[in-house]
Amino acid sequence: MPRSARKAANLSLNATLVASARELDINLSRAAEDGLTRAIKAERERRWLDENAEANRLENEDVRKHGLPFAKYRQF
Repeated sequence: MPRSARKAANLSLNATLVASARELDINLSRAAEDGLTRAIKAERERRWLDENAEANRLENEDVRKHGLPFAKYRQF
């Protein structure tokens, strides 16, 4: 995700984690942003899977019954 305009936010973080990050010269804002980016991606994926569970189930059932489409053309 490209970096865009920054927005200040107040966060409460575990004091031990903050101290460790500072000892290691880790940029707290960037680390928080990276973690939030991963959390957003994971939640979007979870929701997509949940919203499409029935379609995925039906597709898998069809493959179990009839095999993979175009399987005869596979070369591996």
